[in-house]
Amino acid sequence: MNKKQKKLLVRIIIAAVLFVPLYLISEGIIALPVPKWGVFAFFLVPYLLVGYDILRKAALGIVRGKMFDENFLMTVATVGAIALGEYGEGVAVMLLYQVGELFQSYAVGRSRRNITELMDIRPDYANIERDGELVRVEPDEVEPGSVIVVQPGEKIPIDGVVTEGTSSLNTAALTGESLPRDVEPESRVLSGSINLTGVLKIRTTAEFDESTASKILDLVENAASRKSKSENFISKFARYYTPIVCAAALALAVLPPVFCLVTGLGMAAYPSALALWGDWVLRACTFLVISCPCAVVISIPLSFFAGLGGASNQGVLIKGSNYLETLSAVRTVVFDKTGTITKGNFAVETVHRSPVEPEKLLEYAAHVECHSSHPIAKSIQEAYGGEIDLSRVTDIEEISGHGVVARVDGMKIALGNDKLMDRLGVAHEECFHVGTMLHAAIDGVYSGHIVIADELKENSRRAMAELRRAGVAKTVMLTGDAESVAKKVAEDLGISDYRAELLPADKVNIVEELIGESKKGAKLAFVGDGINDAPVLGRADIGIAMGALGSDAAIEAADVVLMDDDPLKIAKAIKISRKCLRIVRENIGFALGVKLLCLLLAALGLANMWIAIIADVGVMILAVLNAIRCLFVKKL
Repeated sequence: MNKKQKKLLVRIIIAAVLFVPLYLISEGIIALPVPKWGVFAFFLVPYLLVGYDILRKAALGIVRGKMFDENFLMTVATVGAIALGEYGEGVAVMLLYQVGELFQSYAVGRSRRNITELMDIRPDYANIERDGELVRVEPDEVEPGSVIVVQPGEKIPIDGVVTEGTSSLNTAALTGESLPRDVEPESRVLSGSINLTGVLKIRTTAEFDESTASKILDLVENAASRKSKSENFISKFARYYTPIVCAAALALAVLPPVFCLVTGLGMAAYPSALALWGDWVLRACTFLVISCPCAVVISIPLSFFAGLGGASNQGVLIKGSNYLETLSAVRTVVFDKTGTITKGNFAVETVHRSPVEPEKLLEYAAHVECHSSHPIAKSIQEAYGGEIDLSRVTDIEEISGHGVVARVDGMKIALGNDKLMDRLGVAHEECFHVGTMLHAAIDGVYSGHIVIADELKENSRRAMAELRRAGVAKTVMLTGDAESVAKKVAEDLGISDYRAELLPADKVNIVEELIGESKKGAKLAFVGDGINDAPVLGRADIGIAMGALGSDAAIEAADVVLMDDDPLKIAKAIKISRKCLRIVRENIGFALGVKLLCLLLAALGLANMWIAIIADVGVMILAVLNAIRCLFVKKL
């Protein structure tokens, strides 16, 4: 509880202590000879103590021309009740309203803390070794490629690769995963992780502003500005609702008494015209208290805010409540294969049907791919294991979606898929092995093929099963790999559809085709990690990017980021969104239903101020309690 909340709590307690004996005296339960003006004066003390800020806000709203809000409703209703001699009810309404405000403030703070705890991942400094001593510098002063030292207990300030040392890292703030992650030389590490045991030397791979911690904070800070349709509806609802109920309350206070006085009907029930006016004005005040839209106006944004907080706590960053709402309608999930449902850790399995020595073919292939950063190219370079002599390589030509042609030692070497061989008119042979095939041709003569395999992520199979349980009707995999590779992966994982041998531009066309086939109201999500996935992530109804290993372009284009690259989190994000939307609908239905019933009872004179308090504060507390359930997410 913060300082402001504690101050309000003290005011509430003091006002309640003063209110109880005063109410007992006013009701005659405690017999004391106090004149009516004295009772009024005494009741003003707890009323002003607990409600002065509400009165001030209402006055400022009137001065600024923005009077139609809950502060105005509470002020008019309670001042009206006190003016009619209902001192106890007037003070009780203000007192319990402030109890509700304190409760919702605490609930908002609870969900906000769940998100802003991420702010603790921002490191304050980086250690640079100079002249044998560690010097602390600002993280944004460290250039990419620099070596920093992270000691036990310190946060890693910038993304990088371990060059020296072994340790365990606490990555809970990034991924929601409590299990420590062991790292060693050549392990990639993310900023915001906490070093638990050994001293690490890390070569930075990004600037501070481009590191994972900074990106997370930027996403979280901007998430609240993107409102869902439900939140926009509530904002418009409150804008028109409050003036309407104020007009209705005024009509209730004036029209029935005027009708009675003009026609004489119902006058027998009142001893005087003043009593007639007092009864209907009190009904109007009760009507105003009941009509206060706090439960709806507070609980709906709180539900979405809590949903965003619950998701971020699980390592799923959703960039706005509008995306959280769209996620709930996802019925089709389309996956890029490499780096998304597979690890992207390609390795050369074998070299087949090569008239030259396999080691020699790998040497030529490694030189042809010398300028490529693609995982397949790196796997060939690793399999070769020797130094790349760039002076041996000339005339490199990369053919998108086909492969690479270059001259190595003066020989024209082509390395790529079936399409490249067909394009060059080179007869090639198929292979019974399942994997990515890179066919090679030397000076136009087929020279065998290299078989490269990619490993599935541990949770990929389970992720597909959880998506089906979450109500996703269709899963689709898109890949540039051969038909045989795509078919095997799809069958192993239980993916319902796949498209193979695609060029990068084909993915956008297929996603558009799938969106066109979707049922009305059903949404499509695309999951990817590479630069070439950015256009598809932007085109899909919801783009989901892998945050740990994904490219900057993919993360920027996506609407949802999985901080630990675990595809299992996709089903979790969908379940969180559906739980959030279900709670939003529950709160809207419950709050409006109770209020409409109580408004009718107030108009008929069957509801007093105490029922009004229950209809307003009670409903608000229940709605807020329901909303904060979004914070609590079950583990999959």
